[in-house]
Parts: sequence; C-alpha cells; structure tokens
Amino acid sequence: MHILWLLLALIFIALFGIFVYHFYLFIKKYLSMSYPLPVYHFKVEWGGSRIEFTNVKGLDKYIDPIQVRDGASADHSFQLMPGLEKYNTITLRRTILKGDNDFFEWINTKKGSTIERRDLTISLLDENHDAAVIWRIRQAFPIRYSGPIFEASNSGSAFEELEIIHEGMSVQNN
Repeated sequence: MHILWLLLALIFIALFGIFVYHFYLFIKKYLSMSYPLPVYHFKVEWGGSRIEFTNVKGLDKYIDPIQVRDGASADHSFQLMPGLEKYNTITLRRTILKGDNDFFEWINTKKGSTIERRDLTISLLDENHDAAVIWRIRQAFPIRYSGPIFEASNSGSAFEELEIIHEGMSVQNN
C-alpha cells in the first residue's frame, strides 16, 4: 500500500513539474514579446562632439531595375533584372548651440577633389537606451550645409542641417 502511495506521489510531482515548466515557458514568451520601437529615441555617432539630433532622414536603399530584351524573342515586352544598388542622401538636423561649429567644419575639409570621409552609426534605442536597430553608414561625406531660417515672428530654436552621401549601408536588428 505504501508503494502505491509513493508511486502516486511521484506521478503527481512529475505532472506538477511539467505544468510549472510549461507555465514558465508561457510567461517567458509573454514577457519577451516584441513591441514597436518609438521613432523619437535615437542617437547618431558621426565623429562630431554632439550626438543629439532632432531629425535624421534618408536611410533608403534601392536597386535600379534593368530592362533587357532578346532581339529574337517573340515576346513584345522587356524582362526586368536587378541592377546597381543606390542610396539616397542622408540629412542630419539639429539645434544650433553657441560654440559648436562641427557641421560647418566638416564640410570645409574639402581640398581639391578630397574631403574627410567618416563612418556613421545611427541607432534606434530601446527603453533601456540600448541600441535595438543600428544603421551603419560607410565612407560618408557632406555635400550641403543649411543654416537656420530667420523669422522675427518665430520664437523657436535655430536649426542647421547637413546633407551627406555615402558608399554603403548595413542594418543590424538586435
């Protein structure tokens, strides 16, 4: 009789252990669910002294389509093939602070046909301020600097923009 009770207790403990394990897996999955990241929490590492920006745009990559057609083909249309990869210009926008002239100094590094090139890292941050998604920009250099628009009736901050081109981009989604 004692062996029967012992066997039932072991079966109960095993079933309870299986239940606890599956409950743990359920809770782990529930707590680690993905959620959308806010677009306003980001930083830009670009080789300058400040990483605070109000706007970054132009993180685009596209492939130029190539139309090809065999002259002997009975089909009266083109076939499409992927061509060269291209990237848009990236615009960095930030407020102007007294004593910070990094944007203008970078575009002034042009000497003849050379200019200072930099690798940039643009990171979308999570709630712990850790990089969740990282765009790595290779061999970037500025092609346009824009100063502020002065308006006597506007009490907002003064902004400057730097438009850059680059030779490649990769995206790392952690």
